[in-house]
Amino acid sequence: MGEIRIGLVGAGRMGSFHGKSIAHKIHGAKLTAITAPRTGPAERLASEFGASKTYTDPREMFQDPSVDAVIIATPPRSHAELIIAAANEGKAVFCEKPMAITLEEADKAILATQKANVPLQIDFNRRFAAGFRAAHNDIVEGRIGTPQLLRSLTRDPGLGDPTPIPEWAIFLETLIHDFDALLYLNPGAEPTEVYAVADALVRPDFKDNGLLDTAVVNIRFDNGAIATAEANFQAVYGYDVRSEVFGSAGMVTAGSAQQTNMIRYTAEGISSDTCRQDTKLFHDAYVAELISFVECIRTGTIPYVTGRDARRALSIALACIESVKTNTPVKIKDNTQLV
Repeated sequence: MGEIRIGLVGAGRMGSFHGKSIAHKIHGAKLTAITAPRTGPAERLASEFGASKTYTDPREMFQDPSVDAVIIATPPRSHAELIIAAANEGKAVFCEKPMAITLEEADKAILATQKANVPLQIDFNRRFAAGFRAAHNDIVEGRIGTPQLLRSLTRDPGLGDPTPIPEWAIFLETLIHDFDALLYLNPGAEPTEVYAVADALVRPDFKDNGLLDTAVVNIRFDNGAIATAEANFQAVYGYDVRSEVFGSAGMVTAGSAQQTNMIRYTAEGISSDTCRQDTKLFHDAYVAELISFVECIRTGTIPYVTGRDARRALSIALACIESVKTNTPVKIKDNTQLV
């Protein structure tokens, strides 16, 4: 197979980042087309990244025979529908998380890609970060024994205007990364129960509008391990993502808020520079996952992060929402079986 021709759906922050990566950093791939609701942003990115075509309707792009694969970087509630539409036209799909907001939607999307025999990869970039991959490999090799206690956290560097944040975003769009990380770092185990608490501690004035900006989740697994996931939308010191797995024979940690491993020692004290964006902290991982996606298309191999992986994380997120609503522990239902 020659150069993989990719169409981009979405010209916002993440769409722009992925488009730039395809155009300048992914060998054997070419950004061919861009879709956005308004022509201006699509044409601007097309001019910047060398794409030859723009669309306002993604379905028109999906029907374009000069497009082999698509990257979906639109608001989450459109993801499942777009995955299905792209798969029905025979396009390989890379999609931002979450892949869907209900298990029923996730099942339909997965089945559509299976029926079309096209790869579906979801953007859980931590699996492609060197530290997280090394931690996973150590756990698989048994170097820390049996996982017993796990922890994963995401602290965003600044909330900004909370108005556009949809309800339950802290679980469906933020902590879903941590849920996937915990699944990745406890391989072979299935989550069985969650208990979640959440509140608006950063912007309590928006709580009545449905905003939850702080959350802690306890998760039990069928191998006996107990995990904690936490998130907050405003860490004033930087973008902070870390995980830890304590086992019967040791412990591994992964992640940091630091830009580099340089630490500054001056008369003012000890300090280091921190990242303020996910695309800075996980830049190499974002690029690596697109390289992996293109290689899956070229070789026919299964993506490193599949729709089924994304569905498992989604099942935890949905159980968290129910737990917050009921203020009780919630059994995770149907976390592996397609309906």
